[in-house]
Amino acid sequence: MNSTVSGPVRLAMVGGGQGAFIGAVHRAAARLDGAWQLVAGAFSRDPDNCRQTGAELGLDPARCYASWEDLLVGEARMAPDQRAECVAVVTPNHLHFPIARAALEAGFHVMSDKPATRTLEEAEQLSEIVSRGQCLYGLTHTYLGYPMVAEARNLVASGKLGTVRKVYVEYLQGWLSGAAEAQGSKQAKWRTDPARSGAGGAIGDIGTHAFTLAEWVSGQSVVSLAAQLNTFVEGRLVDDDAAALLRFDGGASGVLVSSQVCTGEENGLQIRVYGDRGGLHWKQMDPEVLLYRSADGQARILRAGVDQPLGQLALSRCRTPSGHPQGYIEAFANLYRDFAAAIRAGEQRTAQRVPGIGMGLRGMQFVDGMIDSHAGNGRWVNIQQEDKQ
Repeated sequence: MNSTVSGPVRLAMVGGGQGAFIGAVHRAAARLDGAWQLVAGAFSRDPDNCRQTGAELGLDPARCYASWEDLLVGEARMAPDQRAECVAVVTPNHLHFPIARAALEAGFHVMSDKPATRTLEEAEQLSEIVSRGQCLYGLTHTYLGYPMVAEARNLVASGKLGTVRKVYVEYLQGWLSGAAEAQGSKQAKWRTDPARSGAGGAIGDIGTHAFTLAEWVSGQSVVSLAAQLNTFVEGRLVDDDAAALLRFDGGASGVLVSSQVCTGEENGLQIRVYGDRGGLHWKQMDPEVLLYRSADGQARILRAGVDQPLGQLALSRCRTPSGHPQGYIEAFANLYRDFAAAIRAGEQRTAQRVPGIGMGLRGMQFVDGMIDSHAGNGRWVNIQQEDKQ
C-alpha cells in the first residue's frame, strides 16, 4: 500500500458528543501535532447533541451525520481530496466491531478505542478483515504511548534485568465502589451492561490495559492463567473486581489485579518486572519516572525528557526537556502521531509504535480466558498465541 498524499490526515469521528469523556481526549490528542484534521462526525444518536458538538468544533453542518452509517455513505461521496481518510471509533464497546468492520470495508482507516470488540468471535472476524484489506487499524492502548513505558520495555529487551522471572501488574480504581449505574452515571451505565460492555466488566474496561502492558513491557506472552472474578456491588451484572495468576512463554510467572471497587483509588495502573539481574517499577500516576534497581542493591531513577539518555522509542515520545511534565494527553497523542505517519507512509508500523488488531485480539482472548477460568473455579486455562502486531 503506497501513498503520495501529504498534509494532515482527514478524520471523521463516531461518538464523542457532549457529555462523553473519551471523544474529547481523542480530539485533543489528534490536534496536538497538527497531523490530523477533524472534518466530519456522527457524534451522538441525539440529533441536537450531534449538531451542537459539530458547531462547537467548527464543522460543516452537512458533515455532522445522524448515524455512523450515514457518515460512511456521505464521506464516500465526497471528492477524494476532501473526504475523511480515517474513522475514529469512540463509542461504547458493542459498537466497536460493526463500525470498524464497515469502515474498513468501505476503504477507511480505523483508529478505535479499546477493547477492539465486545466478544472474542468479533475480534477474530475483525482480525481477518484487517489482514486481507489495505486499510490500517489502530487501537488506543494509551499507556503504551508513555515514554517511560517504552523505556521499561527497552530495559527488558536490552537484557538489563537479565532473565525475567516475575511480572506484577495492577489497575485499581474506586469509581464503581457504589452503584453508580443506578445513580445516573452514563459512563457507569453502559460499562456495567453486558449487552454493551461485553461479558467482562472491570476485566474488559481496565484489565485489558493491564494485560497488554504486562505483555508489551515484558516482551513475553501469557500462555495460561488462573482467575477469580468478583462482583461486589449488589445487582451488578458484570465483574467489578478480578485477579489472576499468569504464566508467560518465556518462563516468567505473574500476578494481575484489576478492580474498580477499591474505594479512594483514582487511576492506579502500575507494573513491576523482576529478572535475575534487576527490576523496574512504573506507575501511571507518576508517569515520567521509572525506577530501576540492580542486583547489587543500587537504584536509579530514570526520568522522561528529550535531554535524557533513553532508548530511541522513549526519546521519540518525549516532547519536552526533563522537569516539564508530560502526561495522558501526550501519551495519547504519540499514538495518533505515529498512526498518521503510518497512513502517510502507506504501511503499517509495528506494534512497538501503534497497537493494532493483534493486541485487540489478545485482549479479548484474555477476557475470554478470565471468564472461562473463573467458571471452572479458578482452573488454569490456556491462552491462544497470536502475533501481537
